[in-house]
Amino acid sequence: MAPPAPSAANARPLLSVRGLSKHFSAHSRGRREIIRAVDDVSFDVRAGESLGLVGESGSGKTTTARCILRAITPTSGGLDFLRRDGTTVDLATQSERALRPLRREMQMIFQDPQASLDPRMTVRDIVGEPLIIHRLARGAELRDRIAAILQRVGLKAEHMDRFPGAFSTGQRQRIGIARALIMQPSFIVADEPVSTLDVSVQAQVLNLLKDLQEEFHLTYLFVAHNLDVVRHFCDRVAVMYAGRVIEIADTPTLFAHPQHPYTQALLASAPLPNPDIALQFVARGEGADAGNLPPGCAFHPRCGYSVERCKTETPALVDTTRGQKVACHLCPPPVG
Repeated sequence: MAPPAPSAANARPLLSVRGLSKHFSAHSRGRREIIRAVDDVSFDVRAGESLGLVGESGSGKTTTARCILRAITPTSGGLDFLRRDGTTVDLATQSERALRPLRREMQMIFQDPQASLDPRMTVRDIVGEPLIIHRLARGAELRDRIAAILQRVGLKAEHMDRFPGAFSTGQRQRIGIARALIMQPSFIVADEPVSTLDVSVQAQVLNLLKDLQEEFHLTYLFVAHNLDVVRHFCDRVAVMYAGRVIEIADTPTLFAHPQHPYTQALLASAPLPNPDIALQFVARGEGADAGNLPPGCAFHPRCGYSVERCKTETPALVDTTRGQKVACHLCPPPVG
């Protein structure tokens, strides 16, 4: 049975990320330094939507996602999660024991299905393991539930006794999707779920994820590099740079009217179908070093528009007149 559909009258977000930070300690040349992988990140994920989380490698996307699922423990901040029973729990403060029943409601689809599926386990064992761990099914019921979810993701019931190596990459990713769905979650983190797939298979898997979202009333946090995929799949987009969210907007607005200079540069870096159109890059130099971030706006050394204020004052993420949230001193004034 699918989770209940989110009520339109319920204005609370499914997930509210509040001031999330994750810092790592490292030693370099005999000195201890703090790596600010995620630094004071805040955003909401609305029930039933697909929120894209984009940015260049090292921007903190995957670390943010793993903190949300408590695969790693945040350094600070809050993660208010709306449960199916209507109660809200802060995932950031829960013990491992308290997290166990919560994991039934939130799952993850991994980037590389070859690395995330144990080659020594059959599909039956891989997909059914969560049900066994949480003591939700056994025997004939377990087999029937595995068969049903495999068929729903485009595989066959007789596939359950095969090993992952007998499948194509696209089929292995369908196994990973089945494993995530078997617990009937309300929230799924999809970490680059189609980046290892051929283009034609990417479209099939994305369409499958969309169909599953409608059928099972799923909410996605969709981590991705491919901006074309994000534009097709996501309802809203949050852009990260150097561990911070620097812009949030609904997808059509972000792609048509990017406000932050980094967002503009990110969109300009995507290949264009017309070879006669020259790319206009705003960014220059190398990406930010999370262990040695510059003062002020972390993007200012690469920005062609920076002023003195950018070098000393970190911009806050504020609502603009266009309905976007932007962390830039030079963007349109905030609402009100």
